[in-house]
Amino acid sequence: MVDSVKTSSPASALVQSEFQTIQLPISVAVVEATAFKKQCQTLFAEQPNLSELVLDFSSTRFIDSSGIGALVICHRLSATHGSKLRLINVPPQVMMVLSLTELDKVFDITLAAPEESGPEDQVLPETHPSVNSRSKRALDIVGGLVGLFLTLLVYIPVAIIIKLDDGGPVFFAQTRCSWLGKRFKIWKFRSMVTDAEARKNEVANEVEGPLFKNENDPRITKIGGFLRKTSLDEFPQFWNVVKGDMSLVGTRPPTPDEIEQYEVGQWQRLNVKPGMTGEWQVNGRSSITKFEDVIKLDLRYQENWSFFYDIKLIVRTVLVLFSKESGAH
Repeated sequence: MVDSVKTSSPASALVQSEFQTIQLPISVAVVEATAFKKQCQTLFAEQPNLSELVLDFSSTRFIDSSGIGALVICHRLSATHGSKLRLINVPPQVMMVLSLTELDKVFDITLAAPEESGPEDQVLPETHPSVNSRSKRALDIVGGLVGLFLTLLVYIPVAIIIKLDDGGPVFFAQTRCSWLGKRFKIWKFRSMVTDAEARKNEVANEVEGPLFKNENDPRITKIGGFLRKTSLDEFPQFWNVVKGDMSLVGTRPPTPDEIEQYEVGQWQRLNVKPGMTGEWQVNGRSSITKFEDVIKLDLRYQENWSFFYDIKLIVRTVLVLFSKESGAH
């Protein structure tokens, strides 16, 4: 049975139009998070003069990426309506997630009193069994180290041809989002012009939804096309895998701008770490033009995940790289 999101307000009608409190349930996963988002939308629609919204986490003991997404959406609604948003009675396990995603720097937070916290509060929230899997982490470390060795072998020739192509930097770094939306810096061999980010608005998006992709992106350099075709541009990401920001296998790592456009349910793809490969890699990543299809692949991975399923996807990835259909846009 799903806990409902409760709303309370003072007795005064005048105060009611200016102040509201929402009591969050014990678990804030996708169903509860969706209900919470709708509750926020209804409050702001019915009470345009709402000056302050308080979120009470005194009963909450679990929150996943969908809950984080709902909080982000609620924060955006509050900012749009000029309302103050406060989080009160936040227990340690929820605070841990907020700190992990750096949302503790965004929200006005009041922690729960120490006596209100039980021993279970010290357990790290786990939204998916792969997150704390020792076998998966061991595979990542071993595979990541092997990948870094291969990266060192190709670095000199790749660096030379990139420099000869346009004289720009060898590496490209970009902020992406990991588990629960935690931000990290992803590394690649540069395959686009040096001012690619500034020129993004010049390129038409051929994908429906938050994703951005263009099959004939004019910002890709001559050597960049080769690097993408062979996936050599992604080799520096083995460093991200060793560090723990990514996994060898997972979901595609989104940008912060991308997740800003997510609906609550779409945040579920962040319940696992992003990967260098995954369902999207072996199922025609360059031919996928609908974000809905990306979500389906991501959720399928989460449903089917096991250590041996990761091995299977890694083998399939290697086969794809050596096929005529390999490469990305």
